[in-house]
Amino acid sequence: MRPDEEKLRAVRERGFAVVPDVLPRAEIPDLRERLEALVREDLERWKGKPYPDAWMVHNPMVRGLPFARVLENEAMHAYLSELLSPTCILYAYTTSTIPPRGTNYTHRIHVDCPRVIPGYITNLGVILPLDDFTDENGATYFLPGSFERADTPSEQEFFARAERVHPRAGDAVFFNARTFHYGGENRTERARNALTLNVCRSYMRQRFDYPRLVPASVVEKLGPTGRRFLGFDVRMPTSLDEYYVPEEKRLYKANQG
Repeated sequence: MRPDEEKLRAVRERGFAVVPDVLPRAEIPDLRERLEALVREDLERWKGKPYPDAWMVHNPMVRGLPFARVLENEAMHAYLSELLSPTCILYAYTTSTIPPRGTNYTHRIHVDCPRVIPGYITNLGVILPLDDFTDENGATYFLPGSFERADTPSEQEFFARAERVHPRAGDAVFFNARTFHYGGENRTERARNALTLNVCRSYMRQRFDYPRLVPASVVEKLGPTGRRFLGFDVRMPTSLDEYYVPEEKRLYKANQG
């Protein structure tokens, strides 16, 4: 598919854009049910212990094949290829559930990337809602054009100029990871769920060593796009024997950016 040029321009110039119908809507109920089960498992596992990432699941692709399939989404990659590179890779894959009458770790003014390089995006954020975002359930605020500033805006400045996004379940929010944003408060009686990805250039390090982390039983069900996105084309040789193999057998593929 061809990405919408206006959406690409909005990400480049304003720092964020909502793109409709990225995830197939028929898949949303299953993904939501699976995510809520994972959240319950993690809350029980960490019960009574300090857990700053409560209501946020790390690496869901290792806990269910449907979450791994998301990494191959054609519509998502159409935008990632244009905004970053066709060889971009996954930096982090988490989820974001805002509990009923509560908040989570996103409830602060922050960015998802430490680097400020004028005119150059190193990381993109992708939010994939599994519930409609509303003001009542914590729709995210973004500060337009804030991706090239190094200082964190004050709450007064941020909320005077910030805009809230209201994607529906199945839409996607693409944003420059340097754009300042803030997760809202859920004032409803129902959890609000989303998948969240941070995507980086292929020469950068990932948060986890995904080629080793993701089980072979999952990887073997993915195609070239999913494997490349997990970092299988940018692995380092561990010996001279691996280094000197023919090009078609190298772990690090040519022309990866």
